[in-house]
Amino acid sequence: MSSLYPATASLPVPFQNLLDKKADIRAPGPWNLVDLLTWRWYRALILLGADTIALGGAWQLARHFNQFYSPIPDALVWWVWFDLPSLFWLATLMTLIVFAHNGLYSQVHRSHDYLRAGRLVSGVYLFSLVVSYFYDPMLNPPRSLFLTAWSASVVFVIVLRLLALTVLGSLERRYFKTSIFVIAPAAEIKSLSEVLIRRCHHYHLVGAALASVASTEHTFRTILESHARIVLVRDLPDINLASGLYWRLKRAGIVLHLLPSSREMLYRRGIPEVIAGIPTLRMDAPLIDGIDYRIKRVIDYLGTIVGLILLAPFFVLLAIVIYLDCPGPVFFRQERIGLHGRIFQVWKFRTMAVNAPQLQDTLEQHNEAADKVLFKIKADPRVTRIGKLLRRTSLDELPQLFNVLCGEMSLVGPRPLPLRDVAQFEQWHHIRHKALPGITGLWQVSGRSDLDSFDDAARLDLYYIDNWSLNLDLEILMETIKIVLLGKGAY
Repeated sequence: MSSLYPATASLPVPFQNLLDKKADIRAPGPWNLVDLLTWRWYRALILLGADTIALGGAWQLARHFNQFYSPIPDALVWWVWFDLPSLFWLATLMTLIVFAHNGLYSQVHRSHDYLRAGRLVSGVYLFSLVVSYFYDPMLNPPRSLFLTAWSASVVFVIVLRLLALTVLGSLERRYFKTSIFVIAPAAEIKSLSEVLIRRCHHYHLVGAALASVASTEHTFRTILESHARIVLVRDLPDINLASGLYWRLKRAGIVLHLLPSSREMLYRRGIPEVIAGIPTLRMDAPLIDGIDYRIKRVIDYLGTIVGLILLAPFFVLLAIVIYLDCPGPVFFRQERIGLHGRIFQVWKFRTMAVNAPQLQDTLEQHNEAADKVLFKIKADPRVTRIGKLLRRTSLDELPQLFNVLCGEMSLVGPRPLPLRDVAQFEQWHHIRHKALPGITGLWQVSGRSDLDSFDDAARLDLYYIDNWSLNLDLEILMETIKIVLLGKGAY
């Protein structure tokens, strides 16, 4: 089987291009000190300072009124800094983190963010009240202090944000021009560019490219060299362009705007915004990128370590049963294609006869997959008795926890496929290799072996990449557990 790809140079040309990029497409880009000198960071720091002042002012007001009632219990004052107690600094830090996570320091200004800021402040205060109760039910902060600080914080944050954003908006329109790069079909680039120039003087057109070459390295480099802050896109012609372009711009801190006629793959992420009278969907680039992806990788490693420790006795039991059922190696290793085309050895519990790889060529004529990309036979004669149970429950996949520990896989991601299957791929299928492969994925919880063609599975993988979030990973893990218990869709 390895003769299909004896070396990296043997990979198809489109696939070889993927090997030049080392990281997962969702991973954060390189951090540069120069980025701190850009307007987006100045703007964020000003808003951060305004929020801190608002919260500090609210607490000082609350302390002034509270001095007529009861002071904060000494047990809740661990330190005092700038004449403000530790409770304030902890609540403020939590509030600023929540604000940042919810995009309140992003480049976009939305009117409903004022009310959202008030709701988030309220959420932090309610959460801190619950935490303080469980810390010590007898040491709650005085009600007068809590209620005054809460209400004043909501009002002060909204008012100071309104003032700060008004001043910042005026400065941006007067002294700063927003650089825009346009990507559109050839027939529309000129008209779209003229609309931007005619309607908005604070927009500066710095370049343009054809939609047909939007995902190429040359176009991306051109965007970076133009120092564009916004990329305005119309009519991306292919599903893989959305997958590549969105994540690469996100890593570079560049905001993507999709016109309504563009690919619908990314719509649910978009924030409606009007540019020069043109309705668009804004795909924000967070100020600090990649935190969610780093959390994902921490969960991968911690979850794997805990899983291996808890499952160790079960592994031993399965190994004994597998050997007694069909003497031979307990584990089966197979070459698979991973991130950016790297070949690695995937681990599984052996579910077939020892000579199963050699017998596959003789069974190709019985392949039941409609498009022949994957190799599927419901009544595969090579499967052992215990192997049928392991495959039905997907327990044979558990040793891939070792692959996760080695950094070759993730708990959730597109499934890595054998070299034989990848050799049948169409060009657009290879986009799935831009994300770290996983033990389970959206494909596995959406029918697995019941899907009619590999195109359906590939579209699910692309949807997963484009719409990835920690919450989506959690949903897939929970659904995987249910499917494993029911043994649905696997053979």
